[in-house]
Amino acid sequence: MLDLSHKTEKLYVQAYSDSEYKKPVPDNKFSALINPASYSVSYRFEFDSTQAPGTSGVNMKFNRIMPGDFNFDFLFDATGVIKDMSVLSLGIANPFEKPGTVTEQIEIFKQKIIDYQSDKHRPYYLKIHWGELLFKGVLKQMDIEYKVFTPDGKPIRAIAKCQFAESIADVERAAEENRESADITHERIFGGSDRLDRMTEKIYEKDIHYINVAGFNSLDSFRNIKSGSKIYFPPLAK
Repeated sequence: MLDLSHKTEKLYVQAYSDSEYKKPVPDNKFSALINPASYSVSYRFEFDSTQAPGTSGVNMKFNRIMPGDFNFDFLFDATGVIKDMSVLSLGIANPFEKPGTVTEQIEIFKQKIIDYQSDKHRPYYLKIHWGELLFKGVLKQMDIEYKVFTPDGKPIRAIAKCQFAESIADVERAAEENRESADITHERIFGGSDRLDRMTEKIYEKDIHYINVAGFNSLDSFRNIKSGSKIYFPPLAK
């Protein structure tokens, strides 16, 4: 027996004016007419594949993680077939009701999701919510396919194929990464039991750079370092 007591949770998109997603745009929340049957998330990794002359292979050196892509389709429908999706998946069309067009629905979608912010000189930042899904990003591409038409050629059903690109604020990204990369400068407080060569090995994965670190910090000796001293480990030269 079909249980109608539970209301369907619809996928929705909320627009934000800031990259930290703290300033939602009033009334710029768009709910899907029908939840997508599927969606896809893709991740891309960039490596340096430069190969030395005369070699038979290459050690792929990691460069960066590219922003993730999120893809799904929005349905726009004015045929009269699709009714309240919180009750039934499909309703019964009223044969006496004149079908409308999807033009207004798409315009509302564009206003709420992709319209240009004149004061920010950019489109909105977006959060996509549905169940356990929470995606933060921007609309990267949208292709609209018109599917059903009235006898006079007005569209009454369309599908918007949307591709969103992940966008994370710099502060949040740095906190999430908590990087220990040798490509950035690190600051450490020298403790009484610390050794410069061991600290260097932990950051660079080699201890041979400790002399350079000592020189960078203008240390007279890498052995007699005062406890509590700030030691800076610069990025390795490319």
